[in-house]
Amino acid sequence: MPPDGFERLMSKTVRDRCTRCGACYLACPFGVLEYLDGPKLSSECRSCGLCLQVCPARQTEPNELEKFVFGHIRNQDDAYGVHLSESIGQAHNTEVRETCQDGGVVTALLQNGLKSNALDGAVVSSIQPTAPWLPRPILARTREEIIEAAGSRYCYSAGLTILSNSMGLGFKQLAFVGLPCQVLSIRRMQMAGLNKTVGNIRLIVGLFCSETFTYEGLVQKKINQEMGIELNDVAKMNIKGSMQIRLRSGQIHEIPLKELHQYAEPFCRFCGDFSSEMADISLGGVGLQNETFIVTRTETGKRFIEDAVKDGAVDLVHPPKEKAALELLIRLSKNKRARSFTDKSASLT
Repeated sequence: MPPDGFERLMSKTVRDRCTRCGACYLACPFGVLEYLDGPKLSSECRSCGLCLQVCPARQTEPNELEKFVFGHIRNQDDAYGVHLSESIGQAHNTEVRETCQDGGVVTALLQNGLKSNALDGAVVSSIQPTAPWLPRPILARTREEIIEAAGSRYCYSAGLTILSNSMGLGFKQLAFVGLPCQVLSIRRMQMAGLNKTVGNIRLIVGLFCSETFTYEGLVQKKINQEMGIELNDVAKMNIKGSMQIRLRSGQIHEIPLKELHQYAEPFCRFCGDFSSEMADISLGGVGLQNETFIVTRTETGKRFIEDAVKDGAVDLVHPPKEKAALELLIRLSKNKRARSFTDKSASLT
């Protein structure tokens, strides 16, 4: 077996499940990794083992991390992870609701955090100026930057990679918005004590995620080439039983979900986390129209939600009025956990 270094991390079975999150790149204390659409070894590895500790592809039992994050492990009724409460909400501001994906709660939370000085920035996904609907991570400082990044692209954005210089740019109180695998990476970096890398993260917002898709497959091949849709004409994408492509003209095209699986990122089949179970707050649409289902998991998340409600940024319904949304969350969580491919030979424990 290779020593506890990057060569072991990127052995064949592990390479197949690499999410390109950049956690290993951030964690390396010797700077021997570079990131070029994924981690690459640029000089001799010192085999310190930190990259193995933080990698989300590393298969371990969740108990140790749950105790670190929540102070206790889940019970048998926690079908979608440890949590304090569930609710349904939407942004109070009409502009936010009209711009955002579902209820706009993520955008409203971040904007309120900036306004109250609880946050001085947020890691979010925006769009490449030169490539329509190709996501890119940004460090947003203003209300305008937050709202410009609103919405889902359904392709992977390596948000962790821009944390490397966030402290140098003066960010002391960041929110991070990301997918379950990225949330897991941050928690593992926190547990490893990498305060110079993630010590300025005050709030972790996790998104519900069944799978993400390749830009080349979903956007370029399916939407642009096969469906003949000009990408600059696309106003919004959403999944509500099918993928709905809404054009700026108001016209809506639909793609059956079964046609999307061929474009899924290969690493998604190894992930059993639908609802970002290690986040402070987890959010998603789960069949709702113009509303957001909110799972509050930590006291930190609870405080941010309560402040947003008190300040009039978020309108909340508690407990959920939509029983069907909760049932869907439970079903999707169980389904993703059941279908995740577990290869014990790839375990890095």
